[in-house]
Amino acid sequence: MPLEPAHRRFLPAGSALRCAGGFLLLCLLAALGAAEGAEREAAERLSPYFGTKCRYETLHPHLLREPLALGPPQSGFPLPPASCTPLQLNAVIRHGTRFPTGGQIKKLAHLHRLLGQRNGSCAASEALAGWSLWYREDMDGQLAERGRHDMSTLARRLAARFPGLLAPRRRFAFVSSHKARCLNSSDAFRDGLRQALGGQQPPELGNDPTMLGDIKINDTLMRFFDLCEKFVRDVDNNDEAMHEVDAFKVGPEMKKVVERIANNLCLPVDQLNADLVQVAFFTCSFELAIKNISSPWCSIFSEEDALVLEYLNDLKQYWKRAYGYEINSRASCILFQDIFRNLDQAVLESKNSKPISSPVILQFGHAETLQPLLALMGYFKDKEPLKANNYHRHMNRKFRSGRIVPYASNLVFVLYHCDQVQSPKEEYKNTGLAL
Repeated sequence: MPLEPAHRRFLPAGSALRCAGGFLLLCLLAALGAAEGAEREAAERLSPYFGTKCRYETLHPHLLREPLALGPPQSGFPLPPASCTPLQLNAVIRHGTRFPTGGQIKKLAHLHRLLGQRNGSCAASEALAGWSLWYREDMDGQLAERGRHDMSTLARRLAARFPGLLAPRRRFAFVSSHKARCLNSSDAFRDGLRQALGGQQPPELGNDPTMLGDIKINDTLMRFFDLCEKFVRDVDNNDEAMHEVDAFKVGPEMKKVVERIANNLCLPVDQLNADLVQVAFFTCSFELAIKNISSPWCSIFSEEDALVLEYLNDLKQYWKRAYGYEINSRASCILFQDIFRNLDQAVLESKNSKPISSPVILQFGHAETLQPLLALMGYFKDKEPLKANNYHRHMNRKFRSGRIVPYASNLVFVLYHCDQVQSPKEEYKNTGLAL
């Protein structure tokens, strides 16, 4: 069966009559613009459900309009009164937007090849067959240019929020995971600080060309999950630990999604599984986050599909990084203790009228760094555990990884010294926020 001309597929019914004569080109351009807008709308509609692949701006949409805008303080972390002065800032920051991992790219390449062997003709599969697989395996989780932007603007917002702490004559301590995406995030953050500080050279750093000192690699703090023997043995290397995730992959909700996507792509359902469908979904998220475009991969998913795939991602995060097993959060105790050891040291130095030795500590890690730490502190915990058989009861759950650890997510601890207080216990306050 011959395909319709492109303009007839894009134009709504009756448009061809209205577009007669010299107005055809104008109407065609308008229709194409409307189609692009619809595709864009599809990506934006799905974006809240991308889990750990979410853009930071999905949670803070004002940043899409103005990347340096400071939003209001979170209701759970109100700013102290004006009589309080910040003494120390300790931030744990997830790296910025990254490329897919090598494993994800291999799965995507396999799925793309399947589309070339499909039987039948579907609008979605035609669009995807012409889609160019531009990802390379050597990209393997590297920081994207958009990720550098994430970090640079975050640094500038942080400097605007705390101009007394993030100032030219302050000492900055940078800590990072050994992974390139974290080291590059640290570097991009420092570029943002340079812009915020007006390129001024702190005198105490002499001729240091980096201006802000070295970045120290510390996997003990930023990748504690690799070094905790009990976690590695009982969870990471234990095939049975993810039984709830595995059960959901073949459960009724996920089975329906796989069948719908197979139908949308004109593929036999036995050629698809939950992993391949999830890779297709994440490709939609990567294209939006990295290129700010709506990929044709987005068009094959409904919002109902997205909710199921979000839950699949959240199940993995819950059982591997959060409340599923006690060791998940306890593995982060070393980071938790280090943060509060630094805060205690700053209090002691302040009480003894000494300069704060580490006024600004900036640590760059992963979603897997932040998620266990937040679980250790008891955040985003539901009364009922997330399981393969209670998807519908968790439609309004607190634990949504896309709202907890998107790209560039950050947890900032700030120690304040307050002058006008009723008791010595109120003299020092610690609060947290996310920018």
